[in-house]
Amino acid sequence: MAQVTGSTDPAPPWALLAELTHACPLHCPYCSNPLELARRASELSGGEWADVLRQAAELGVVHTHLSGGEPLLRPDLEQIVAAAEAAGIYTQLVTSGTGLDEARLAALTTAGLRSVQLSVQHADPRANDRIAGRRSSFAAKERAAALVRRAGLPLGLNVVLHRDNLDAVDALIDLGVDWGVDRIELANTQFYGWGLLNRTALLPTRDQLARARETVERRREQLAGRIDLVWVVPDYFDGVAKPCMGGWGAVSLTVAPDGTVLPCPAAASLPDLQPPNVRDHPLAWIWERSPAFNRFRGTEWMTGPCHGCPRQEEDFGGCRCQAFALTGDAARTDPACALSPDHHLVRELADGGRPEAPPYVYRRPGAVPAGGGFPGPNSGENLPTCSQ
Repeated sequence: MAQVTGSTDPAPPWALLAELTHACPLHCPYCSNPLELARRASELSGGEWADVLRQAAELGVVHTHLSGGEPLLRPDLEQIVAAAEAAGIYTQLVTSGTGLDEARLAALTTAGLRSVQLSVQHADPRANDRIAGRRSSFAAKERAAALVRRAGLPLGLNVVLHRDNLDAVDALIDLGVDWGVDRIELANTQFYGWGLLNRTALLPTRDQLARARETVERRREQLAGRIDLVWVVPDYFDGVAKPCMGGWGAVSLTVAPDGTVLPCPAAASLPDLQPPNVRDHPLAWIWERSPAFNRFRGTEWMTGPCHGCPRQEEDFGGCRCQAFALTGDAARTDPACALSPDHHLVRELADGGRPEAPPYVYRRPGAVPAGGGFPGPNSGENLPTCSQ
């Protein structure tokens, strides 16, 4: 149901993305975390997270992804899981698997952990480790998958797809089958944060996407009733804007490591949003009354082709963060939409030639080129990268 900006109380959220830390042992070039990562010293304490989870449950949240960065780097992760369990919130750990051992998993399960999502970068161990920017990371994932299955927890496999691994979709699905997962999410890269910085290296071709899509449809038929196979379509190629996060401030909220509350994980990129913080305001006020959450709710804010469009209450104008990244204006129609006056920006990127991919800019301190490496508004130009 559409939500009216400011004048009507929004429906309660049901999901919370809890970004417990930005620290991570991996350095994935497609990471959507902001280029300016929250420092460990600024992170919410375990007690503060417990209060956030209590407030979230009172607000209506029933499901939380415990994510990062790498949430296993939090020594108080068990305390946070227990707080979610006490609040009646279903917990799902989103992890690289690095640092998970039998004792840690047992402690988390005892605290109330309900399920695990495990990321993998490629079915080939060497390619996986190269993309992740860490040696032996594939072996850690394989061990983690076996531990989770032995513990009897539901296990999902998360794969971010891009130029470097789209041709391995069949092998990635086979990997999930071999590891005994219940669900495989094949999500094409969304170009925010480090993913935007590395767009030139990550952007696939239309032929790659077409082949991968055919593979997914074939494997869905084979695995029906055994594994839930999810294909998250790419934004740049289909000419259709998607309702990011089910609409701005509609069903979910994100709490960053330092307590900043966002309508979506990438919203930190909007320079004038001024998102609130749970250290300053109750979560209910943030969800219901804060200017940041009401700014793009519903349809009243829309202009251009979105205003009066029959799809306005289906796609809500597309992604505000993508509109800003590509045009410099978060209120413009998402250029992914074929009706957008800026659609040529994504069409040129999708249909352009693919030169030899430059080296990745990995998620390490000091890796960002001067000026952040972002394209200017309406440029549509390739992003510079530097070798690591």
